[in-house]
Amino acid sequence: MATQEMLALLRAGGRTPVEWTVYVGTLLPVLASAVPILWKQYPTDCPIGRLGWLACGFAAGLVVAVLGEMIRYLQPGQTISNLGAAALSILYVGGMIGFLLQLRLMPAGMIALLSLIIIVKLSDTGQYFVGHRFGRQKLAPLLSPGKTREGAFGGIAFAVVVGSLVFSFLMNGKMGIMPSNLLPWMVYSLVISLAGIVGDLAESLLKRDAGVKDSSNWLPGFGGVLDLLDSLLLAAPLAYVCWIGGLLGP
Repeated sequence: MATQEMLALLRAGGRTPVEWTVYVGTLLPVLASAVPILWKQYPTDCPIGRLGWLACGFAAGLVVAVLGEMIRYLQPGQTISNLGAAALSILYVGGMIGFLLQLRLMPAGMIALLSLIIIVKLSDTGQYFVGHRFGRQKLAPLLSPGKTREGAFGGIAFAVVVGSLVFSFLMNGKMGIMPSNLLPWMVYSLVISLAGIVGDLAESLLKRDAGVKDSSNWLPGFGGVLDLLDSLLLAAPLAYVCWIGGLLGP
């Protein structure tokens, strides 16, 4: 559904990649990210590693997009633009969702995935209420007229305080993190909140360029699937880096 909405945005902007290649290409990074599940115990000395499967899936998706344009090619003029649009969709939707899978496959996978989702949504909630009540200065008026600086700061503060408290206590006794050690979770919540805001604005950029308000009318009052995922998509890689880099424990 997110790919369908992405294709609609691209068409509204005058770009028409081969649709079936975008669907297949977007699915490949997601499926490739799940390959380690096939092993009962994934080998630690595998040269591909875990993240390498995601990279292979994205490369395969790009090959599919190129093949689709080769099959369709009739005359010069639009191939590079359409191929670039297809690659953007494959990376933006398939690649970023692949990082959500990478989080889930980590030793503390469920906590890693839930921490990303909950902190991003805490930030979104704080932004809405603080911005609605106290918002005066626009954050990015050309991209998202409804977002304010006050709302952004409020959302970040709400996510940092609530997120760090909830997850530091939730991880008590696990991975060496005690409830008194809030600093790693505060840093993590800050990074994820900022990335979520950038992700939200990134999708707004795509919608403004296409001249539409929402990615679709799938969920009245909220928009489409992309409108629900946008904050998560660009925050997922940073969450993965934080976890794999040991910020939240060994």
